[in-house]
Amino acid sequence: MEDTMIATLEARLERQRRRPRALAFALRHPVLVAGAALLLAMLALALFAPWIASHDPTEMNVLQRLKPPSAEYLFGTDALGRDIFSRTLHGARVSLLVGVAVALLAALAGILIGTVAGYSRLADALIMRVMDGMMAIPGILLAVALMTLIHASIATVVIAIALPEIPRVVRLVRSLVLTIREQPYIQAAQAMGTRLPLILARHVVPNLLTPLIVQASFICASAMIFEAYLSFLGAGTPPEVPSWGNMMAEGRSVVQLAFGTILYPGLFLGLTVLAVNLVGDGLRDLLDPRIARKL
Repeated sequence: MEDTMIATLEARLERQRRRPRALAFALRHPVLVAGAALLLAMLALALFAPWIASHDPTEMNVLQRLKPPSAEYLFGTDALGRDIFSRTLHGARVSLLVGVAVALLAALAGILIGTVAGYSRLADALIMRVMDGMMAIPGILLAVALMTLIHASIATVVIAIALPEIPRVVRLVRSLVLTIREQPYIQAAQAMGTRLPLILARHVVPNLLTPLIVQASFICASAMIFEAYLSFLGAGTPPEVPSWGNMMAEGRSVVQLAFGTILYPGLFLGLTVLAVNLVGDGLRDLLDPRIARKL
């Protein structure tokens, strides 16, 4: 009996100790907490869209076209009688998938190419001239050109958006590697005869992760806007895919009759991008030791 009471008191004290820490963290990093909460809400809507949505997002009913918001159609219907609420929820899946995939692809390619450029003086000149050439082309033009050459799908959209982002990540990684390779612990590892792949895996790549995580969050937000641009221009995801860009492109012709066809996908896109940017700002403040000491 006494052991049970002691265990209960210890658990209660532990909960009391944890609460102030969580509250203190929220007060010290309100931007990160607010962004994470909003982003988690968007992720939950995207993951549970098939169960939350009241209708099939691709089901057309011309008898119900351009209906105002009601109990049956929360956001109304579009020009083809499709439920805007259901399409908006499923559009979150497309945008978040594209954003995360582009960030991961750009980060992985940037680590690989940037590390080679930072460690090899011979490869550096060639790689960076190629990266400079890619950065000279506006990203939207490069993406549109690629989408006209290949079949439209979510995978091709990811590739088309990731390619303009890779040079920026490569430049960031290269600058970090140039600094890291001159550190005393790298020179000590080289003096001990440690092989280069092991040095990269143990000492170089781990020191790249913190700035890359912050950079990847901003790439994710940019990629979601980019996908909406491409879809709005008709060069993004296929028209049958319920993405926010497609919804706004289809709704521009009937915006005066049903403003919700553009309002709701645009609002959700803005909130999601805001959430990702807030998380990126919060992570920068949390992971940067110079800023963390001031908080």
